[in-house]
Amino acid sequence: VQLVESGGGLVQPGGSLRLSCVASGFTISRYAMNWYRQVSGKERELVARISITGSSTNYVDSVKGRFTISRDNARNTVYLQMNYLKPEDTAVYYCNVRMGEYDYWGQGTQVTVSS
Repeated sequence: VQLVESGGGLVQPGGSLRLSCVASGFTISRYAMNWYRQVSGKERELVARISITGSSTNYVDSVKGRFTISRDNARNTVYLQMNYLKPEDTAVYYCNVRMGEYDYWGQGTQVTVSS
């Protein structure tokens, strides 16, 4: 199982970024997929979750209306579209899949929101 995130970077407040998570070693169509984020010294926070079919999504309150999680099962890829970014969105963003009792993580991608 491998998850590889990309798309992070430095953006000004109010800007947008699109994160991608390419999965290999398994088929994402069988699993709900998640995006987490972590600020140094703080616990990892669940940002968004998408169901197996994509028909159901959930977001932490602080990103509702600004972030959108989506999936392309044919490409084995999950996305996180982030709009109207704020400095408090600055963090390392991780893609995650839970298989039974095991959690798998990517290496993370840094998002920095600053003027």
